[in-house]
Amino acid sequence: MGANELVELATQTAYAGTDGFMVGGSTDLSLEKVDSAVDAIKEITHLPVILFPTHASSVSGRADAIFFMSLLNSESRQFLVGEQIASARWVQQTGLEPLSMAYLVIAPGMAAGRVGQAQPLPRDDSDLVVSHALAGQYLGMKYIYLEAGSGALEPVPDAIISAVKNATEVILIVGGGIRTPQAASKAVAAGADIIVTGTLVETSDRLKEDMSLLIKSIHS
Repeated sequence: MGANELVELATQTAYAGTDGFMVGGSTDLSLEKVDSAVDAIKEITHLPVILFPTHASSVSGRADAIFFMSLLNSESRQFLVGEQIASARWVQQTGLEPLSMAYLVIAPGMAAGRVGQAQPLPRDDSDLVVSHALAGQYLGMKYIYLEAGSGALEPVPDAIISAVKNATEVILIVGGGIRTPQAASKAVAAGADIIVTGTLVETSDRLKEDMSLLIKSIHS
């Protein structure tokens, strides 16, 4: 995505009423690209920009905060704690606000699951997902992110969201497969505190209108 395209996307999304921006992704991004993206967004809005990094090498000191997250159902030490150790001193030096987060990939998981070497948590086993979420909370994490994966055909099931919300006392983020106001509204009703949309933002032919409807459904 070019700089002009990113500026237009951020402008329309901000106008639609979004509460903030996440910069990152499951595929490798260079620090230069992340810096450019953060700068472009900050040129047109004062909304918070939060990093959602895959690797320590792409942690930009120009953002406002970083989701300092552990992929709790990853089979790789790299995504459980390795990248966090590699980036910790840089986060301290840049003054980024670290937002500690338990990142849980729910089936199908998509690229997030593949890149993070995760075993996606089943969509029909609320108890297992709750156990992971509670582990994150008891380890001191302030956010829990339930991720179905960018491009997922279906979002995280409402029953999973409700079960996690009822069992925990932290901020619950839900993303992946949320493309319509109805899907966003159902996730909020089930207990989501924050809704993340990605594919809709990148693919919509009428971004401002689609995002306005979706954001209105979240805020209402």
